Amino acid sequence: MEFTPISLVYLLFIFITITFWLTRSNRKLNLPPSPATSLPVIGHLHLLKPRLHRLLLSFSQSLENAPIFHLRLGNRLVYVVSSRSIAEECFTKNDVVLADRPVFTVSKHIGYNATHMVAAPYGEHWKNLRRIAAVEIFSSQRLNTFLYIRKD
Repeated sequence: MEFTPISLVYLLFIFITITFWLTRSNRKLNLPPSPATSLPVIGHLHLLKPRLHRLLLSFSQSLENAPIFHLRLGNRLVYVVSSRSIAEECFTKNDVVLADRPVFTVSKHIGYNATHMVAAPYGEHWKNLRRIAAVEIFSSQRLNTFLYIRKD
């Protein structure tokens, strides 16, 4: 039997697939409920429609008024909190953990190594950027200065 390049690629694919199945972690993530089964690449993106806040409320009600549930948007896992008490706990006790942002490759190369306010990780640099924005950009005097632009 003679091996062609196509058969070698096919055997390599089978070998990688079997290796992936055998070495895959058997741990089950303890995730909150989800509204439906997510699709392989896009996740739950096909479920999202306009009036997102009402859609998320209907997801929560369909899961027996679950105070927290998860969605998979692409390859990212997103948690939706619909309970006021849990949201207060998230933003008072765990605010430092939730304030950090993931660093994307685009943000590293185009966004000056993630140093701008949108993508900066939580820390002293982000606090300085926020203070400057609050004092210099969003102060009432500065906003009144550019009132005519906003009216146009």
